[in-house]
Amino acid sequence: MRGKRSLARAIEDYLTEWSERTGITVEVWAMPKDRVTGPVADAVYAVVLESLANVEMHSGAHTLSVALTTGSGGLRLTISDNGIGFPPGRTGRGMDMMKRRFSEVGGTLAVNSVVGEGTTVSGHI
Repeated sequence: MRGKRSLARAIEDYLTEWSERTGITVEVWAMPKDRVTGPVADAVYAVVLESLANVEMHSGAHTLSVALTTGSGGLRLTISDNGIGFPPGRTGRGMDMMKRRFSEVGGTLAVNSVVGEGTTVSGHI
C-alpha cells in the first residue's frame, strides 16, 4: 500500500469499489483512528485484498463484515463472510500468503471456516 492515504481510507475506498463491482454487501464495524504505516499497513492491506478476492471467487457470500482496530493490545483485523465455507484443514497459496504477511510483521493470522456458514479471517499484530 503506497501513497498518502491512511490505511483506513485505502481499505474503505477499496471496499466501496469492491462491493459495487461484486454486489456483495459490506458492513464496516470499525476502522482505526490512529495512523498505521509502513510494513504493518502493507501487510494488512495485502491480507484484506487477498481475503476479498477469496470471498469473491469462492464463497458465494452475500455479506462481508470488516473490523480493523488499534489500541494498547496492538492491531486486530477481522473479516467475516456468510458464504459456503470450506472443510477444516483446507489450505492454499492465498491463505499461506496471508499468514506469512502477518508473521513477517510480528503478527498471527488464522482462517476459520464452517461449511454452510462462512469464513472468518482473524489477525493480530
